[in-house]
Formats: sequence, structure tokens, C-alpha cells
Amino acid sequence: MTKTPLLKVNNLKKYFPIKKGLFGSTTGYVKAVDDISFYVHEGETLGIVGESGCGKSTTGRVLMRLIEPTDGIIEFDGKDLTSLSQEEMRKTRRHIQMVFQDPYASLNPRHAIGKILEEPLIVHGVTEAKERKKKVREFLEIVGLSEYHAKRYPHQFSGGQRQRIGIARALMTNPKLIIADEPVSALDVSIQAQVLNLMQDLQKEFNLTYIFIAHDLGVVRHISDRVAVMYLGKIVEVADSEQLYEKPLHPYTQGLLSAVPVPDPDFQKKQIIIEGDIPNPADPPTGCTFHKRCPFRMDSCMKVTPQLVEQSTGHSVACHLYVSEVDNDIKQLEGSL
Repeated sequence: MTKTPLLKVNNLKKYFPIKKGLFGSTTGYVKAVDDISFYVHEGETLGIVGESGCGKSTTGRVLMRLIEPTDGIIEFDGKDLTSLSQEEMRKTRRHIQMVFQDPYASLNPRHAIGKILEEPLIVHGVTEAKERKKKVREFLEIVGLSEYHAKRYPHQFSGGQRQRIGIARALMTNPKLIIADEPVSALDVSIQAQVLNLMQDLQKEFNLTYIFIAHDLGVVRHISDRVAVMYLGKIVEVADSEQLYEKPLHPYTQGLLSAVPVPDPDFQKKQIIIEGDIPNPADPPTGCTFHKRCPFRMDSCMKVTPQLVEQSTGHSVACHLYVSEVDNDIKQLEGSL
């Protein structure tokens, strides 16, 4: 029997209008998230990776409806989030929480930590002050801090401690899913390891499900069960973590992995150079959006948009290198009709 995913996303899009002129007429759209689909099972970690501007952080915010989607379906725990009213969505957010990239900017500098951690409980109806304070003490200890820290303010903590507070705040409502948007990218490497290990321990203890957004491939490999690679608003490859790192299929993924430094001066590996800059998302290339930077591009890459197709169990890729010439000819013919 196939297990039903906790989160299922179908054909999700987020287009930002480009407005010009005195009356603000729309002249085009920035396709930040362009028709992506994926799923996450309960208790697993899905890593989303890609270079800056690929749409991974926008995806995280759209999933929580902090930004409203342009189109698509977000199904969480059997419920379509896109059809919910603002009030219904607010109630649902107790089950979906977010850990932000900048732990200082995400904490109110005027409030003590105790008040910051109590706020989610107040919003979601925990009115008993004694119960709230007990839970604050409990979760401060769970993330490696102490009860006396509740009276301090955000500026009195280090970056790693502030991110622990951000994680504690996300846990206060006992969520099922946590979306972590580059939660360790602003931290020192040694502190990154501590926070990642803490997140893994919490996942086991509370049966949490993570969407872990990052650009650091080493970090994503350490924490993720499966990895989705994004490029210019699209998912170009999805696979189990070890499978993706051992045998990447998409040229973009191969280029990203070949750029990861190896701490061995004698180790030799083939490098795939990704030349040029990421194209303008307001005017993406036709066909495969990666074709202008791809060292293996073919004629079909410039005309036909590749679909995400499963090549082996659990490993899907959107690339014409893995589609037969006959299929390409059919797609080109369909595109010309």
C-alpha cells in the first residue's frame, strides 16, 4: 500500500507582475516559481537546492501562503491550502511552521525571548499563562538553552543561539511540517553542525517533517533524505540524497556538485564548468531554461521544454539527454501545431 504524502504540491506557480508607467500597467511577469510539483512524506526531509534567484525561498513562502500562489494546488494533510480563507489558513499554520534565514531579523528586538516564544501559543488559543511559561521553559531546554534566557533580548545572543530560539519558536505549536529557509547559511561552520544535529535530533523526537532550503550542497546532503534541484523557477532533478550525489543526471546538478571543494589535495575529479549568468526570470529562454549555459545542449533543447520524467526508482530528471530522439521529434511536432 502506497503511503499518502503529508504534503503534495501540483503545478505550483508564482508570477510577480512587472508594472511600469504612471498608471502601473503590467508589462510582464517574473516567473519566480514556474509550474513545479513534488511531495514530502511524514517524517522525511526534502532538501531544495539551487543558486540565488532560482525561486527556492519563494517556494517556501508560497507553501505557507505568506505569499499567495498564482496557480497550482498545495495539499497538506489531505487539505487544499489554496482553497482556505485567511482565518482557516491562520489556524492551519499551527501545523506548518517556518525557520527563517536571518535569526536576528526574524526576532522582535523589543521583546524578551520568553514573550517571543509565548506569542505563537497566544495566537493559537493557549490562554493559560502558567501553561505557556511552562512550555517556554521546556522548549528552551530542548534546544540547548536555559530558563534564565527567557528574560534576555535577541541582541544578547550569538547567531547560533538566536537560531536555536527560532527553532524553539517553530516548535511551540507542535507542528507536523517545518520549512527551514537556509537556517544555517548565516552561521559559522562549527555552529552550522551543531544546529543541523539539533534539527535531526528534534526530528526523531517529535516525528517532524522538514523542507530544508539551502544553497550549500554539503549541508543538504547531511540532513536530507531526498533532494530537489531548482533552476530558474523549475525543478530539474529529484532523487534520494545518496543517489543524487553519487550519480547526478542533469548537467546543472553535475556542475553544482563538481564545484564542491574536496578536502584532499591529491583527489582529482572531472569539473563541469557552468558558464554565464542565470537568465532573467522575466524573460526566460525558450525550451529548456538551462540550454544557454549547458555544455551538452542540442537543437531540441532550444525548442522543447523538457518534462520531469522518472529515469529510475525515485530519480527524476527534466533533460533531453535522457529522452529518445523519437520522443523529441514528437514533442517538436506537437509544439509546432
